[in-house]
Amino acid sequence: MHYASVKWICFLLFVVVGKVAMAEGITSPDGNLRLEFTVNALGEPVYQLFYKEKAVVNPSKLGLELVGDPGLMNGFTLVEAGASTFDETWKPVWGEVSQIRNHYNELAVTLDQKEQNRHIVIRFRLYDDGLGFRYEFPLQRTLHYFTVKEEYTQFAMTGDHTAFWIPGDYDTQEYDYTESRLSEIRGLMDKAVTVNASQFVFSPTGVQTSLQMRTDDGLYINLHEAALVDYSCMHLNLDEKNLVFESWLTPDVLGNKAYMQAPGKTPWRTIMVSDDARDMLASKLTLNLNEPCAYEDVSWIKPVKYVGVWWEMITGQKSWSYTDELIAMRFGENDYTKIKPNGRHGATNERVKRYIDFAAKHGFDGVLVEGWNPDWKSWNFDYVHPYKDFDITHINNYGRSKGVALIGHHETGGRIANYERQMEDAFKLYRQNGMHYVKTGYVGDLLDNKEYHSSQFGVRHYRKVIETAAKYQIAIDNHEPVIPTGLQRTWPNLMTQEGVRGQEWNAWNEEGGNPPEHTVTLPFTRGLAGPMDFTPVIFNFENDAMPQTHPNTTLAKQLALFVILYSPLQMAADMIENYENNPGPFQFVCDCPTDWDKTTYPEAEIGKYITVARKSKGHDSWYLATATGAEARIANISLSFLDANSKYKAIIYRDGCDADWERNPYPVEIETREVTANTTLSIPVARGGGAVAKLFKI
Repeated sequence: MHYASVKWICFLLFVVVGKVAMAEGITSPDGNLRLEFTVNALGEPVYQLFYKEKAVVNPSKLGLELVGDPGLMNGFTLVEAGASTFDETWKPVWGEVSQIRNHYNELAVTLDQKEQNRHIVIRFRLYDDGLGFRYEFPLQRTLHYFTVKEEYTQFAMTGDHTAFWIPGDYDTQEYDYTESRLSEIRGLMDKAVTVNASQFVFSPTGVQTSLQMRTDDGLYINLHEAALVDYSCMHLNLDEKNLVFESWLTPDVLGNKAYMQAPGKTPWRTIMVSDDARDMLASKLTLNLNEPCAYEDVSWIKPVKYVGVWWEMITGQKSWSYTDELIAMRFGENDYTKIKPNGRHGATNERVKRYIDFAAKHGFDGVLVEGWNPDWKSWNFDYVHPYKDFDITHINNYGRSKGVALIGHHETGGRIANYERQMEDAFKLYRQNGMHYVKTGYVGDLLDNKEYHSSQFGVRHYRKVIETAAKYQIAIDNHEPVIPTGLQRTWPNLMTQEGVRGQEWNAWNEEGGNPPEHTVTLPFTRGLAGPMDFTPVIFNFENDAMPQTHPNTTLAKQLALFVILYSPLQMAADMIENYENNPGPFQFVCDCPTDWDKTTYPEAEIGKYITVARKSKGHDSWYLATATGAEARIANISLSFLDANSKYKAIIYRDGCDADWERNPYPVEIETREVTANTTLSIPVARGGGAVAKLFKI
């Protein structure tokens, strides 16, 4: 053999052996998912994901660009790979299930960047329902304080999938979902961007997580992140030519994406995968990738069902503000005893007492009061001193005497410095009055007129609120949030969050509210991120103050949303007079709890329909709900989740025979049946309609 040929063969052998040495892989516990990791010829980290031996994510690069630094992009060699297995079962403080299995196979690869004399770790955890991975930065002389200019994490798709997406935005998730091919995103972006009080759309092909996709051969893929603790929120930007998503972090006022200190780590990047849509809904991947509870005493954290002085302000019938006289407020200097009231203020002693009486009569746990504090004209808020017509101590004592908790409200207007200056005193006031719940809000174009809601600045502030609230045994309902990432496992006092284009959009949207398919899309998208404060069960769809608006739903579907759109703090959002006028349907709301032992999904298809069944915490009763999008259907629901050899009474609330979200939304029929685990319920569901059932043993 010629010497040159021998030399070439030896070179090829060297390349092959080198590539083998630089490659690692793991499978999920059930063997369906398989991860491959390599370092390519340029020293770039690359991963690939398979499901049942079919590619889900094509070879995708990993890396970070740093400010004033060669970066963590290439020049790596794989020097160590450690594989391990973990399996535990843990109990959440509250949730859709009473226990969660955390079972994964892990691969941690150590990469040396010889030229810069430093190393990083990329940690992969592969579950039966998906993959999580993150970058880790051990402390070292050549990597201690650094600034991330951009993160280049890729998700290379295997085809032009159907996606359910909202525009990538640094400030809000309040958009309707668009269903389209990936290649169609650019052409549909302008139509998808609707007006919001605070928004910044960064790219014509940028979308937000949690991003749900469906392949042509029936595979469901979801991209998101977990454990966003001290980093900026990740969005996705699509290279439409190659169908590759790349991470796109929210910048700060200087354009930097994140400030890091070693030892440190990024949030987890997550990929959920299944060939059954119901598996997406049941996944606990995001929660499992978060740290265990940060504090021992959780006895004060309890799910609640509540009503509130709110909807009448949303619909323009009452005012948040005590007076219309003030053009501007100077903090702490206005004497409200000498200022004329407008007569339309909602948060008065008399009105709140009426709500407390109603809550006590119907078994609700709490009453939310918005607009109790100055100043809703200037939005320069005082969180300690109430308006003249609201005595917080008196009203709280009145509620406690009837077993009803007062739920506080802190709108910030995005003025972070003002809120943080008063936050401890505000929480102390609530603690002194035995109050354990606060709804916070961040309506405003920028935080402190400079930083985006989803920036590292915003993330740090939201975490500070959660941790400070926990010191005073206060749970948080956060509005205008950064996208949830499972932090409620670590801080279970973060109980629910908005960011869903919820019910209030149906009250003031000049285009007529959210489309019928919105609420049967949310469980597969924003719902996979965490609990949603959608504020369901509006019973009156007519609003004289804003006649152009209309909730695109039947009344029966409103009942269904109370169960389907999970929140441990669940609000019956309508005015109490509308419930008193509809005692039959309202009875289901009175009966339905907000904490669960088990949850199952008999049937589901994103954007079309969803059926969920939940078993009440500590009881044998089940609560079933089904809802449709734009098309009517017959829901054929197997009750196989019920205990075998037991009989149940089913009280069913469903769309009336002529119900239709557009023409006739109000008819509800109530019927009773005897059922068992062998029963299949056939329930006709109207366009934009729904049905619920309470099932209890007899």
